[in-house]
Amino acid sequence: MISLREVRDSDLSAFWEHLSDPAAQHVAAVTRKYHYDRGHFDDHWARMRANPAVLVRTVLADDEVVGHAAVYGPPDEREVTYWIGRAHWGRGIATAALAALIELVCTRPLHAHAAADNAGSIRVLEKCGFVMTGHDRGFAQARDGEIDEVLLTLS
Repeated sequence: MISLREVRDSDLSAFWEHLSDPAAQHVAAVTRKYHYDRGHFDDHWARMRANPAVLVRTVLADDEVVGHAAVYGPPDEREVTYWIGRAHWGRGIATAALAALIELVCTRPLHAHAAADNAGSIRVLEKCGFVMTGHDRGFAQARDGEIDEVLLTLS
């Protein structure tokens, strides 16, 4: 069973394990300093959890912490993000978690972006009602170069 709950301090070590996985970073492509440095990670999560404009939840599969999902940004540019630990990919967890998260948020549109070659993430977003609305290029630290990205919107 997949469920969401508020983030607890005890979840952060699992999040760090998920976010600092080099193979998962390569698939996600667009990473930040907090994916590589525990100090930046701790600062990032302290800011996210303290910001009332950010809705962030721990993703549980049968009571095990398997990832996180969040909605953030200004009201007219709200964006979703999620990260599921690589050991749990391919089981429908991301789709169930994102669907549950967007039920908690009345704001529309919601936006997302993904590496154009990240078919799994694009499929999750589309299953949750997002449609491709554009393309972009951006620097992907995990791949040390520019990549193609797709932009998606849930109206």
